[in-house]
Amino acid sequence: MSTSTGTDHSLDSFGDATASATRVTPGNALRPEDIALQDTAPATEAIAQYALRLGDDALIYAQRNAHWVSRGPELEEDIALGNITLDQLGHARSFLTYAGKKWGKTEDDLAYWREEEEFTSLHLVEQPNGDFAETTVRGLFLAIYQHLLYTRLLESSDRTLAAISAKALKEVDYHLEHAELWTLRLGQGTEESARRMRRALEKLWPYVEELFQDEPLYEELEGVAPRPSSLREEWDARLADILERAGLAVPEVPYAMCFGRRGEHSEHLGYILAEMQVLARKHPGATW
Repeated sequence: MSTSTGTDHSLDSFGDATASATRVTPGNALRPEDIALQDTAPATEAIAQYALRLGDDALIYAQRNAHWVSRGPELEEDIALGNITLDQLGHARSFLTYAGKKWGKTEDDLAYWREEEEFTSLHLVEQPNGDFAETTVRGLFLAIYQHLLYTRLLESSDRTLAAISAKALKEVDYHLEHAELWTLRLGQGTEESARRMRRALEKLWPYVEELFQDEPLYEELEGVAPRPSSLREEWDARLADILERAGLAVPEVPYAMCFGRRGEHSEHLGYILAEMQVLARKHPGATW
């Protein structure tokens, strides 16, 4: 059974908590293949649904970010964005593999062969890349959020979620550093780069509220996962600090009505899923 009522978070049976979530590292790194082989599955439907949400967010974000490969503003950045994409894809694989064990499905079943309304991804991750400023802002929003979330999930009573988060957190540390450096660089750069950052903040801010929406599912996740609303205060503080140092500010624009968790998605998700399914049909049986 994957859950535990104790407070032992040593993760001994899940490998080194500092290991990478997406790379084979010295020691026992918890890979998606390891999760698939374990005799454990989410103890409840609610835990499986929660893992599915985390997996969907990382999957769609990775697919969006992958469009930057070979198109980065400089070679080093091209490589950096590619690495972030691979990290997020690794997180998606782990969460989807774990969720799928509850329903007898593989990571590929969940990634490629669901209908659009069956996905639970946030509207923020579905948005087009836009220019590099928009990608930077979206990366900053998500990196702060994931850093806070995975840190809290280290204390989850579900030891598999805790183990996946422990390894993902190390990578998100880098994602956050990367996004912060580019926010400072562009915000403090030329008049044009600062203008584009302000425009990106205004364009993406409407999708922020969805990150912190509490839903009935969380009534069944006491001790397993934090309520999204509990992350908001620290998220706001961290973001405000970075933006202030970059010479930017939180925009005053209204929030959009977003219900991606309920399967109500932006007009962009269908194109992303179609693209993924084309690749899957061209390479049947291939792993990510």
